[in-house]
Amino acid sequence: MRFIDHLIVGGAGGNPARKASVFNPSTGQVQAEVALGDAALLDRAVQAALAAQPAWAATNPQRRARVMFEFKRLVEANMQDLAELLATEHGKVTADAKGDIQRGLEVIEFACGIPHALKGEFTNGAGPGIDVYSMRQPVGIGAGITPFNFPAMIPMWMFGVAIACGNAFILKPSERDPSVPVRLVELMLEAGAPEGILQCVHGDKEMVDAILDHPAIGAISFVGSSDIANYVYQRGAANGKRVQAMGGAKNHGIIMPDADIDRAVNDLVGAAFGSAGERCMALPVVVPVGEGTAEKLIDKLIPEITALNVGTSLDPSAHYGPVVTAEHKARVEDWIGTCEAEGGKILIDGRGFTPQGLEGGFYVGPTLIDHVTPDMDSYHNEIFGPVLQIVRAPDFETALSLPSKHQYGNGVAIFTRNGHAAREFAARVNVGMVGINVPIPVPVAYHTFGGWKRSAFGDTNQHGMEGVKFWTKVKTITARWPDSTPEGGNAFIIPTMG
Repeated sequence: MRFIDHLIVGGAGGNPARKASVFNPSTGQVQAEVALGDAALLDRAVQAALAAQPAWAATNPQRRARVMFEFKRLVEANMQDLAELLATEHGKVTADAKGDIQRGLEVIEFACGIPHALKGEFTNGAGPGIDVYSMRQPVGIGAGITPFNFPAMIPMWMFGVAIACGNAFILKPSERDPSVPVRLVELMLEAGAPEGILQCVHGDKEMVDAILDHPAIGAISFVGSSDIANYVYQRGAANGKRVQAMGGAKNHGIIMPDADIDRAVNDLVGAAFGSAGERCMALPVVVPVGEGTAEKLIDKLIPEITALNVGTSLDPSAHYGPVVTAEHKARVEDWIGTCEAEGGKILIDGRGFTPQGLEGGFYVGPTLIDHVTPDMDSYHNEIFGPVLQIVRAPDFETALSLPSKHQYGNGVAIFTRNGHAAREFAARVNVGMVGINVPIPVPVAYHTFGGWKRSAFGDTNQHGMEGVKFWTKVKTITARWPDSTPEGGNAFIIPTMG
């Protein structure tokens, strides 16, 4: 059986008894074992990072950018193998796995322009013979704790910008699908990053706590559930670290009466059921405005959803594959039952679904539930599976209030032909990322990603210039080069620039 070890300087080692199983979700079979580290192993990685980071920070940004360029080339050259490896551990189909990798590479492309992004500010002649300027310097050692649902994209979102800014980085991926993160670290080293600049450790809560507590780690980026995001933020901040912790989501798709229903349905089906709904930017709630809109929408949705092909992750004809674990399958099906008990009307029931010959896999069929209301626990919480809930709204103001009042504020989309309604919605909705006729409004890499409310903890978003700000510290210099030593004057007062 394949064994997935840590990737740190000097070899891993550690406690061989601490390990976890890695499944193939399509079959339900164990395909590998992954090592689980502890505080002692993390400290070895930190010491290697401390030894390597000063020289890397002193490397000029253009040379660091060349490493990013070469890393991008290597990932693209290995795209097919990476996508198949990702698909067989996560369960998403290969085409979706390639999208996972590509969206991560787009942040690497942004990081290739790091010389421009790191330029500081300069004021000439702020006072008599005085110039003021700023420089961005790396935090030192950063760490990333990443989730199972995007094992390529989210690590690259984090370490791409962090390393380009001159930091060393320690990645702790999900133990459920760790092979692609390890492979990405190998490719970064092959691209020319010095040993110790990017390392990978595996683990459970013991490793997470070690990262949060280690005094030499200056910044931590996290993506996962909201409760754990809050925990990471609170504990990390209490230890004096800067923390960006992205949490859960319950994104809404608002369907206005004038929307192009055919296009909206096509977008909704992909956004709700793609990757088996295991996306923080999925659209698991659709809000038709008006009863007529609701009935037209349902009439169009049902045939599209029932036509979905659910199969193995390597089946090129499958629209989506299994969920990640047997436990997650049970959790999703429990939420379907909860919604039904709360009064939701199940129009399409995906419980107990199994493709023929794949009885051991972790499959959940597509599920559509009507007459969901905001007081239901199943609406309030994130299901994170192939389940689409319909919450009917009588008017625009009600539709606007639903995502605005929800505990999560990651993303939202509105489907309409009315420019005024779209503009009003975008300005007023209490959510961090908005799509207008765009079902999954994940910003391009040179903008920034981040939600509001319980979808994000911390003050700085991921990638784009917000990412550069997070992984660097600003130093401001006030310099004077006088022609001669002035006579008189009081050296004991704060100087002014007048």
